[in-house]
Amino acid sequence: MEMKPIKITDRTYELTVKESHEATVNLALICGDKHNFLIDTGVGANSPLPLLEIVKGCPKPLIVINTHGDWDHVYGNCAFESGLIIAHSLARKKIDQGWEEAAKWVLEKGCITDGAVRKTLPNVTFEDVMYFPEDGLTLLHTPFHTECCISIYDSVDKILHIGDNFGFEDGKAYPWGKDVVNFHKVVNTYKQYDFNICLSGHSKPQIGGVIAMMEASLEPWQEYFSA
Repeated sequence: MEMKPIKITDRTYELTVKESHEATVNLALICGDKHNFLIDTGVGANSPLPLLEIVKGCPKPLIVINTHGDWDHVYGNCAFESGLIIAHSLARKKIDQGWEEAAKWVLEKGCITDGAVRKTLPNVTFEDVMYFPEDGLTLLHTPFHTECCISIYDSVDKILHIGDNFGFEDGKAYPWGKDVVNFHKVVNTYKQYDFNICLSGHSKPQIGGVIAMMEASLEPWQEYFSA
């Protein structure tokens, strides 16, 4: 069944695409005042197409943001080779150096790809923070799931995009990293931002209580962190 974008707010949309027979990944579109932003590109060049239809014919430049370098978030980058693709510097390195290994893993696991797939690296990188003040966006380095993870805070819609740092299900948060130090750092970072909605890489949108869920997730996962 073809999945269609869900309107989260007047300017934010989320699209869920299949990456395997059991798993999905989320992409997002933010229609800013000066730019449109595509957050992650999915499993091939066709993945973002339903979101791109929303801004078809729009004169505002489109900026692509990779939340991290995992294959299911960057395989569609090749559809934007002539555009602007932003990521953390470590994400560019991960995509570049790990491309062949990731491609082998995708093939072995029978994962789904959709459309063209070519190694296409982010062409703008940053280290700690990057701002788009006219659009109300702040890009933050928030290493946890991987060292190259970033999060995006939208001060206009009060939405926090956290990539794969946490997943959510049945009112609980699940940490997708193994470093307890970075767990505390990333949660404390998220506490600094006034957000009502949290969008993540593989879970449904969360409204309210996100920080409490994150903090409550630490104790049951102590053994996981120490593994």
